[in-house]
Amino acid sequence: MLIVGGGPAGLAAAYRLATRHRGPGGDPPVVAVLEKSREAGAHMLSGAVLDPSALTDLMPDWRSRGAPVEVPVTEDRIYFLTERRRIPFPVTPPPLRNHGNYVISLNRLVRWLAGQVEAAGVDIFAGFSGAELLYEGDRVVGVRTGDRGIDRDGNRKATFEPGVDIRAQVTVLADGVRGNLTKSLVERFRLDEGRLPQVYAVGIKELWEVPSGRLPAGAVIHTMGYPLPHEQFGGGFLYALPGGALSVGFVAGLDYRDPGFDPHSAFQRFKRHPLVAGLLAGGEMVRYGAKALPEGGWHAIPRSHVDGALIVGDAAGFLNSMRLKGIHLAMQSGIAAADAALEALEARDTSAERLARYAALVESGPIRRELHPVRNVHQAFAGGLLPGLLYSGLSLVTGGWWIRDPMPAHPGHERMQRVRAERSVAAAAVPVDRRLTFDKLTNVHYSGTRHDEDQPSHLLVQDTDVCRTRCLEEYGNPCTRFCPAAVYEMVDAGADGKRLQINASNCVHCKTCDIMDPYQIIDWVPPEGGGGPRYEGM
Repeated sequence: MLIVGGGPAGLAAAYRLATRHRGPGGDPPVVAVLEKSREAGAHMLSGAVLDPSALTDLMPDWRSRGAPVEVPVTEDRIYFLTERRRIPFPVTPPPLRNHGNYVISLNRLVRWLAGQVEAAGVDIFAGFSGAELLYEGDRVVGVRTGDRGIDRDGNRKATFEPGVDIRAQVTVLADGVRGNLTKSLVERFRLDEGRLPQVYAVGIKELWEVPSGRLPAGAVIHTMGYPLPHEQFGGGFLYALPGGALSVGFVAGLDYRDPGFDPHSAFQRFKRHPLVAGLLAGGEMVRYGAKALPEGGWHAIPRSHVDGALIVGDAAGFLNSMRLKGIHLAMQSGIAAADAALEALEARDTSAERLARYAALVESGPIRRELHPVRNVHQAFAGGLLPGLLYSGLSLVTGGWWIRDPMPAHPGHERMQRVRAERSVAAAAVPVDRRLTFDKLTNVHYSGTRHDEDQPSHLLVQDTDVCRTRCLEEYGNPCTRFCPAAVYEMVDAGADGKRLQINASNCVHCKTCDIMDPYQIIDWVPPEGGGGPRYEGM
């Protein structure tokens, strides 16, 4: 068994495979996990409020094992923000009531979980990315890892090591939101045919150290409204950890219409609101990161089983955008995939027909029970904040029913409007003081991102001529704004006007460019193994 991706879904699958014995004296299968980051958990980023149900299903004694799940939610607050005011919600909607949940660091939880997985006998190979899937006919038979020691011009350096072919009877793809292997598999077999297009959001987060007692540990605050216009999906969050640590973040839907919108700038404006600025006053920002989120819901999940392979976690889209949670669903999908794979291995039949047991487990288990009733929620926000809120409330009564079910949806990049002569695409500047607000490059420094400069770019633009011609004229080069890490830059090219410069070493692996490029000519692929952010404590 091969698992690609050492996040919650992949590690849950690995632990289940290693600890679930079949029959008296039955030995578990040999399991290996490939993880592209240089150490377990380094690329893990989330808010995060954890529903512990899946962790309990996977490992009932997680408390006695010392899981870093220690801060129960003590209070929920929800505010609607105007530019200067905050209006509290009179009641907390049931999906946002977090009694029994925990404020956590996903980085620390995954690092701990990786230790439990290794103790169970699973090999985790950190610093190895999956570059491409291996096939025999239409059957997935494993993964080829990326080459190492290639310079930026494509030449082999003295340190060159070719990628390795790793073959497996079943390959579980847990390569995260918009994962490169999952993306290629879905395209090859049209696994999204008959499904709604997946829609996404980008979450931007900073970890702060603030004066002790500013906000009690376990406090959870969610906001909507300012700085977003009413027609745009998104909102902010603040989660209090022990010792004055505070997670502050902002989520913006990647289906916005304004080509001048900059999610990073919106986040900086959010921090300048009196509510947030007051909580951060006298504090210090210590970490930064960004990550895309799959928010399309139940009807956007592709078929997740083929001959020899399964798709789990964010790669498949298992996230509840109404509860703002996906970690437990990712783990549940890993458990279901492991059970289906074990049955297939015992039957010596890893065909798609046999692995369809995975789909049956998803349908009959906690994943469908949670996601199906909120299947149209994100789509309802396409009409604006008020229709989205009204439908969200109605869905609690109707179980998600609507006149058109599923509600229609469009890929986010198709919703972006072209530049109009009367509108400038330049986003209004946010004052940067490097105490409360930061520019993108300063934030990137706090992400711990590190890539070897002398390697091929892992951001592949199929036709850079489009960038200086059509995209400049039609959209004003939105990549220079939607990227939260200043990867894309239009620089002077003399008589040729402008050219695209890709600062690939800045990349924090959020995948926003792959998702939101209006021409869909940007492909994110993993860099040389180990490259990327280091989200310590995030």
